[in-house]
Amino acid sequence: MPISDFRKKKLLYVFNVFFDVNQSGTIDRKDFELAIEKICSLRGWASGSDQYKKTYDSMIKIWEGLKQRADANQDGQVSVEEWASMWDEYSKNPDKALEWQTQYLRFMFDLEDASGDGTIDADEFTSVCSCYGLEASECREAFQKMAQGKKEVNYDQFVALWKQFFTSENPSDPGNFIFGKTKF
Repeated sequence: MPISDFRKKKLLYVFNVFFDVNQSGTIDRKDFELAIEKICSLRGWASGSDQYKKTYDSMIKIWEGLKQRADANQDGQVSVEEWASMWDEYSKNPDKALEWQTQYLRFMFDLEDASGDGTIDADEFTSVCSCYGLEASECREAFQKMAQGKKEVNYDQFVALWKQFFTSENPSDPGNFIFGKTKF
């Protein structure tokens, strides 16, 4: 069964906004290097600092895992088709996520949890999502939908919302807002 238009729109959104940083139409290592710079700049982490090195190491491991799984033709790039195919496979059994997918989930949670208190609030969420070019007002609205009126989202809730984003066919499911967008 092919991926629904709704799920395809969500997958393309994440591909285009969070992964294809240089907007080349494919994901490659350069996108990850640009993302590292963007993330470290957002957090004020200087090149060579421990946080910078940790971010670099984590993001490159995520890239290597993504490339290994999704780069079917082994050209060093992940196309939209390869991306969608990989996430469609994930949706069939989200409890059996690949290591890089789990690592990326954790990375995003930790990035959004700027205070390090084990939860994400609307300000932390908006800060990260808006640095990817989203309107702050839409990010805040997305957080409210995602958090279902609560002030914070903890890691376990984030995991459930993450799985829902990549598997849900229901546009009103709260997991659909985990990347800061309110409509697909």
